[in-house]
Amino acid sequence: MGVSTEVSTDTPAASKPPAVSRPAAVSKYDTGEAMCPYRLVLEHVTSRWGVLVLIELLDRPYRFSELRRAIGRVSEKMLTQTLQTLERDGLVHRDAKPVIPPRVDYSLTELGREAAEQVRTLAVWTKDRMDDVERSRHAYDEARASATRAPGTS
Repeated sequence: MGVSTEVSTDTPAASKPPAVSRPAAVSKYDTGEAMCPYRLVLEHVTSRWGVLVLIELLDRPYRFSELRRAIGRVSEKMLTQTLQTLERDGLVHRDAKPVIPPRVDYSLTELGREAAEQVRTLAVWTKDRMDDVERSRHAYDEARASATRAPGTS
């Protein structure tokens, strides 16, 4: 669908360029009706199980049951969904070997290894700074508790 730029020359409007409608300014994080593609990938990578899958697979390839045991407390359904999502995003490689019983190994692609390194860095930072987070939480909770006990405050 094109926009006509043809303007009659016998009117005063001929000297002005045609009006072009511009979309309203949109935040780079605005999701609108459908999520932005990069935001979806960020959600997949940083999801509860996505983080753990990526970090585990940094060490070595895993079979499904090994990976499930290594991660712990993840249902078969959630691990399957997480692996499929990460595979679709190009982060995880699924290698199904035609043997009996079937053998499927999961490993990181180069893209997945890059993402997993970033996630691991964040996980290490979180572990290293947990004492600071706990202190902040305690101070916050104390301040909230004091505010609710103080008379005349809302």
